[in-house]
Amino acid sequence: MWLDEAKIHVASGRGGDGLISFHRTRHNPRGTPDGGDGGDGGDVIIRATRSMNTLLHFQNQIHFRAENGAPGGPNQRTGARGKDCVILVPVGTVVRDLHTGEVLADLTEEGQQVVIARGGKGGRGNKAFTTSTRQAPRIRELGEPGEQRWLKLELRLLADVGIVGFPNVGKSSLISRISHKKAKVAAYPFTTLVPNLGVVRVGEEGSFVVADLPGLVVGAHEGKGLGDRFLKHATRARLLLHLVDLARVEGRDPVEDYFALRREIEAWEELRDKPEVVAGNKIDLLSPEQVAKEVARFRAEGIELHPISAVRGDGIKELVYLLWRKLQELPQQEVEEKPAERRVWQLTPSGPAFEVEPEDGGFVVRGEAVERLVRRLDLSTRDAQEYLLERLERLGVLAALRRRGLKGGDTVKIGEVELEYQE
Repeated sequence: MWLDEAKIHVASGRGGDGLISFHRTRHNPRGTPDGGDGGDGGDVIIRATRSMNTLLHFQNQIHFRAENGAPGGPNQRTGARGKDCVILVPVGTVVRDLHTGEVLADLTEEGQQVVIARGGKGGRGNKAFTTSTRQAPRIRELGEPGEQRWLKLELRLLADVGIVGFPNVGKSSLISRISHKKAKVAAYPFTTLVPNLGVVRVGEEGSFVVADLPGLVVGAHEGKGLGDRFLKHATRARLLLHLVDLARVEGRDPVEDYFALRREIEAWEELRDKPEVVAGNKIDLLSPEQVAKEVARFRAEGIELHPISAVRGDGIKELVYLLWRKLQELPQQEVEEKPAERRVWQLTPSGPAFEVEPEDGGFVVRGEAVERLVRRLDLSTRDAQEYLLERLERLGVLAALRRRGLKGGDTVKIGEVELEYQE
């Protein structure tokens, strides 16, 4: 069985908590702060490998989690960093955010990888809060939670030539003839339910990869016959080989078939301008005069048709060398994969750092920096509560609250934490 789409959930590791610890000796019974920092949580990494060619194994496992960071230790020991979770996927996998559809990564090379969920940062121990005026702090930070997200994985085959055509035109027979791939062949529609990949040898050293893409019928771009699932694989091909049935075994006209499938291909913007070669199969069932007539019909439409017989081998060698020459003629920029886009974030002011609003007889403070400060501090000690008030004073939060009428006994909500203000 072959699978080209999967949905998975990833979660990076939580950062380890910082430690409150004191190193005590006979001459220093109160001790010296020596609490270490917590380790960062592990990342979730998606890495491409050629040892896989399907997403089938994601049917059995959809949840992936990296290790949490270890808490800090005494003697200023930093906790161990959580182990990364590395997810292997086939080369050619596109990683999307499941909910927004945004492309997060396009893994087109062996070993290419992306950090898809970054681990939470470890919290600082009390040693980090020591100052000249605070020499024995009982303050620590908690580790930050890791990132979580649902992803959609899409496998798009990497091939030089993609063979497209309606069912029973002989795509599988052709790939079996020109490569060592032994594809299943039978006289009924949708014999091929998965794309077949084959390597075609040209001369002593030349070669190219060819893929037959099944499931194409009228309405394929709308999902009929699984067409949309397989048309997307054609977007990777540098060249399309459009195959038609000249013998009309299914009772269809080859010229009409060609234009019908062209409409399906052009419905996909990525395929609209893709170069193509047109070949007419099954000439072993026709007389030379009938073949010449079909070639003339295509020529009248401005299409150069190359007659072949995948069964008997007529015209196969010529077609292979034609495909090889076309591939060599393609501009260099089409041969190379486009470099992955780099995202650059700049820290520019986008408004106030925080907002203060009255709510339920008290006040609520909103702002990423302020909420992160409160979320990370362990407020179970008086030292930590005093440190928080100092930071809120420096950030201007308390001044803003006083301007809004803050008085003793009022509650202030910051994130998930509610504080009672004491004058």
